[in-house]
Amino acid sequence: MSTSTDLTTADVCAAAIADAFKDDGEIFASPMGMLPMLGVRLAKLTSNPDLVISDGEALFLAGVPPLFAKADKVEGWIPFRRVFDVVAYGKRHVMMGATQIDRQGNQNISAIGDFAQPKRQLLGSRGAPGNTVNNRTSYWVPRHSPRVFVEAVDIVSGVGPSRAAAAGPAASRFNDIHRIVSNLGVLDVNGPERTLRLLSVHPGVTVDEVRAASGCEIHVDGADSDVPETRLPTTEEQLIIREVLDPKGLRFKEVPRPEAAT
Repeated sequence: MSTSTDLTTADVCAAAIADAFKDDGEIFASPMGMLPMLGVRLAKLTSNPDLVISDGEALFLAGVPPLFAKADKVEGWIPFRRVFDVVAYGKRHVMMGATQIDRQGNQNISAIGDFAQPKRQLLGSRGAPGNTVNNRTSYWVPRHSPRVFVEAVDIVSGVGPSRAAAAGPAASRFNDIHRIVSNLGVLDVNGPERTLRLLSVHPGVTVDEVRAASGCEIHVDGADSDVPETRLPTTEEQLIIREVLDPKGLRFKEVPRPEAAT
């Protein structure tokens, strides 16, 4: 049996992601990436059993299988075209990745460099614009660094609150950048003038380390010492993570154990 002494940063991140979904109620959770998938399934089994989850392809799941395992209980059909209906309707919380996030909460997954002649072409904006103006949106960053947290993104894929407000009610009415979970801490965009704010730091991480790993100012309410530590997964959550959802330790591919980190 695992114990609290076995806790890893990946486990803490999974619990922090689960917490981002705990108050959503009956809503379609759309995690993109391994840790988001783990956190959403953890929330489904603990804090929010009403979450609606899919296999990431075309099926709503009644059960909660381990990561990348075939579903044993299916309760509905969600082909890709119907996903767009849900996106427009809004009863959805998506957690996306981010190549860049800026101080204003804008996200970039499209390209790096000048818009007319980028240095690196990435995914393209994909569903980020529609997600951020229609649905609650959170971000997962497995490697918190100054290249990810920047003063201004090169290209806006996901729209932050200030930019949405400037675009008018059609963009701002449902814009809701909820949480940003990284391997160092948890942030939101409720700092001054809707900028990045540090909500907690993971065990063993200091506020100064978060600042040093960020290329833009990160707001802190009060003194640095007022920033709490991200909560630890409960014993039940640890068991679910390690023995039910991720017995193969796939999460360590995104957030390595300290002894395996380079």
